[in-house]
Amino acid sequence: MILLYLKLFWTFFQIGLFGFGGGYAMISMIQGEVVGRHHWMTNGEFTDIVAISQSTPGPIGINSATYVGYTSLTNAGYAPVWGALGSLIATFAVVLPSLILMLAISRFFMKYKNHPVVEQTFMGLRPAVIGLLAAASLLLMNAENFSTPGQNPWQFFISVGLFLFAFIGQQVYKMNPILLLVLCGLSGLLLL
Repeated sequence: MILLYLKLFWTFFQIGLFGFGGGYAMISMIQGEVVGRHHWMTNGEFTDIVAISQSTPGPIGINSATYVGYTSLTNAGYAPVWGALGSLIATFAVVLPSLILMLAISRFFMKYKNHPVVEQTFMGLRPAVIGLLAAASLLLMNAENFSTPGQNPWQFFISVGLFLFAFIGQQVYKMNPILLLVLCGLSGLLLL
């Protein structure tokens, strides 16, 4: 169990350290580690965790770490109380690099924020953040979320329709995101 706690801490510390762009950019990194590398959960369980993390208040990266910490311990056969400790460890680990970096950088950033090297560094990070966000979006477009035309055509076409409705509603008509969530949730409840 201690080895699992150490692996959780190290994994989420690295994700927190290299997860530029916020929680959505971390999703693909978290999935790669917890589903692909460590096999702490299935892809379906991870998709559920992302959905819950988006629905609960707080940053999605931190919420995901909390849920993964709990689920990884309970999936390994440990009692829920040990899963709660796993949640604390994963959450602390994903936040710790940001805390350390912010304390270190805050003293120097205001002084050097207009320096050409600092400005160019931030300009270089922008495409990487966009790429990580696109990767997170593409990772969530899987059979667990959308189904497939051969497996369940009704679910597939309703899922694609809801995706297009939300995308067009947000990008073209600038609809309120909360209204979009409610409408899509109700449509999914009624149609799926």
